[in-house]
Amino acid sequence: MKYIIFAQNLKHNTTTLNLDTMSFNGTYEKELAFQADRRRATVEFIKIVSDLWYDKSIELVLFRNPLIDQNVSEILNLHEYAGEFVGKPISIFDSVEIAQAIKTLDIPPAKLDIGKLTYEFHLEDQKYSNATAFVANKLKDASKFEAIQPKDVILYGFGRIGRLVARELMTKAGKGNQLRLRAIVTRGKIDQTVLEKRASLLRNDSVHGDFSGTVVADVKNSALIINGTTVNIISANNPEDIDYTAYGIDNALVIDNTGAFRDKDALSRHLTSKGVNKVLLTAPGKGVPNIVHGVNHLEHNPDTVNIFSAASCTTNAITPVLKAMEDTLGVKFGHLETIHAYTNDQNLVDNYHDKYRRGRAAGLNMVITETGAGSAVTKALPSFEGKLTSNAIRVPVPNGSLAILNLELNKKTSIEDINSIMKKYALEGNLVEQIKYELSDELVSSDIVGCSAPSIYDSKATIVRADGKNVILYIWYDNEYGYSHQVIRLAKYISKVRRFTYY
Repeated sequence: MKYIIFAQNLKHNTTTLNLDTMSFNGTYEKELAFQADRRRATVEFIKIVSDLWYDKSIELVLFRNPLIDQNVSEILNLHEYAGEFVGKPISIFDSVEIAQAIKTLDIPPAKLDIGKLTYEFHLEDQKYSNATAFVANKLKDASKFEAIQPKDVILYGFGRIGRLVARELMTKAGKGNQLRLRAIVTRGKIDQTVLEKRASLLRNDSVHGDFSGTVVADVKNSALIINGTTVNIISANNPEDIDYTAYGIDNALVIDNTGAFRDKDALSRHLTSKGVNKVLLTAPGKGVPNIVHGVNHLEHNPDTVNIFSAASCTTNAITPVLKAMEDTLGVKFGHLETIHAYTNDQNLVDNYHDKYRRGRAAGLNMVITETGAGSAVTKALPSFEGKLTSNAIRVPVPNGSLAILNLELNKKTSIEDINSIMKKYALEGNLVEQIKYELSDELVSSDIVGCSAPSIYDSKATIVRADGKNVILYIWYDNEYGYSHQVIRLAKYISKVRRFTYY
């Protein structure tokens, strides 16, 4: 009986159902049209981003996320993140309007955060007649920025960090008015097989994917042709044996990522090479300034200092967050536990190792080991002297790490206060390149692979004790990619090729 009643009701409601269907179809068609408009606008945006970069050396980013070489879907996803981050819709149509305004202005080489500009335009649009007037006012100081001289760069060693730095330098070479990768130094003979293997390792990466460019082995000239540009491959056992001027290289910065030279005396050997005047170590160094870019780089003048260290990936991950905590709430003491991806110094299978526990198979075990990151923080933040203990656990993932900070504070706080502080530091000030504020409830280690920020604050994981004096913060970091970007930021500072920036 109920089926008959249902059929009768269905018959009487046919007109209503047809109207509903028409309504649904109409809504769907509008959604399709809107998505098509968004994607067309994004294609236009990509063209403006490219034109600004290749014609004017102006790099646009969206809340520090790179836009160069991104596809339509990636850029739309970044806009979704931007809107969540600032709590206000940031549409692709807004970005196109602001980008078009930037393109009309005479601005020197620069790095501009179009997300920040768009957000501010929403807040201040009543003050300006149009987007061009707004942008012109915001970027008025750009004209005062001094012209920069390009800097030759030599990668001494070509391991994990060296190859990622090479990728980034060549992808962002633009017109070549900042850092110019001129040579890579390795040990051993250089023949066709070696060059092809080097090219393959640069071209393909099991963690970070394919290089978005071209790499060709030039056997005749012992070089790699990367994106059509020659990068010399030089074989040497000792830094002082190389005459870089023979390759047309002069006053160069050597980025040493071998790990073989760790103190001032050893690193000074690079300065005896013809054609070198600056050295940057991609590891903690002894007797040289250990720098976390954004925290303490301005304390050391590259006009008077010739050798720098970029510290470690973990130090770069925790120091920006610790500075934010120290500046706002004060830190009495704390403990760092880093859950770190396995590294190349561990064994694939159980075998002898100089370090305790690291001899066990890296892909099968969690391995407790030591880290110097807790004490290394004091080189960038002296106020943390004696405040931090630290330890590390190497885990069976190839990349993507997590630092857990357990801090006792001077002032009472709450989860809301902590999140507000971290969002402020991620949105404005000197640490906007260093701290990314993560909003997702579903974040896992593979999600942060490829993030250029060295410190990714997990806002959903923070714990605050009931009395408000103890907090536990979870800081993710891509220990390869994020750290490599910190190396490049410091390299630009050392080389005095930092452009005008608007963050």
